Amino acid sequence: MSFSKDVKEELAKRYSPARHCQIAELAALLNYSGQYGRDENGRYTIGFQIENEAILRKCFTLLKKTFNIDYGAGLGEEEMEVFYRKFGDLSGPVSHVLIKNSCCQRAFMRGAFLSVGSMSDPRKGYHLEFVCGNEEKARQLCEVIQGFEIDAKVILRKKYYVVYLKEGEGIVELLGAMEAPVSLMNLENLRILKEVRNSVNRRVNCEAANITKTVNAASRQIEDIELLREKYGFQNLPENLRQMAQVRLEYPDAPLKELGEYLDPPVGKSGVNHRLRRLGEIAERLRT
Repeated sequence: MSFSKDVKEELAKRYSPARHCQIAELAALLNYSGQYGRDENGRYTIGFQIENEAILRKCFTLLKKTFNIDYGAGLGEEEMEVFYRKFGDLSGPVSHVLIKNSCCQRAFMRGAFLSVGSMSDPRKGYHLEFVCGNEEKARQLCEVIQGFEIDAKVILRKKYYVVYLKEGEGIVELLGAMEAPVSLMNLENLRILKEVRNSVNRRVNCEAANITKTVNAASRQIEDIELLREKYGFQNLPENLRQMAQVRLEYPDAPLKELGEYLDPPVGKSGVNHRLRRLGEIAERLRT
């Protein structure tokens, strides 16, 4: 099962205790995936373009809880008029009256995600989005999300307006706002694991780069010293450089600090580096 589906399964089981929050969530489900119609007897019907059975059950459970409408039941003119006054014709944004409270806004975001939301596998990248049919609906949802200080944006993709989040922290906050604690913890665990792996990889890469740099430098130093021995002669070097050349040849893999300890008297890392650099300069003059 995908992470996105796991989130929806959790949200589908979450029911707000307050009727006004249930109505707010139902408003989102209707607004983003609902439709009105008529049956063969001319009675009004309410349907949802949703394939997930758990979400579909929730839609009709909310209809039953809030308006006592049974699944598959037709509505008369008066009953449908109540719906129109409450939810409108579903072509525009939801009435602000239905989502004026923060608890109702949480329920509204939950319904929106169940309807048109999706999330990528967090092990591959962080991306959560809502695909909306028109700009007004997208802007309203974006504003509600931003009201929780979550960085959401809207982009036009082909003929749809997409509300999206691309930061792991923002997605975690949104899951918390929608009241999906299990998914939130699962995402946090994956984020921590990913950050640890990235940190280890950076450290390993850094150490590998340093080792490569050290090995290359040592190889170049030994090459310079062997050239000096052959073309110049150690006897022509000052005592400190002669000793440095001999120690480097004797300990070709030793780091600079360790090389300094083999000298008599011992010198620090910067002193060793200075002497090796002078040997390299002499060798370079021999090459030209």
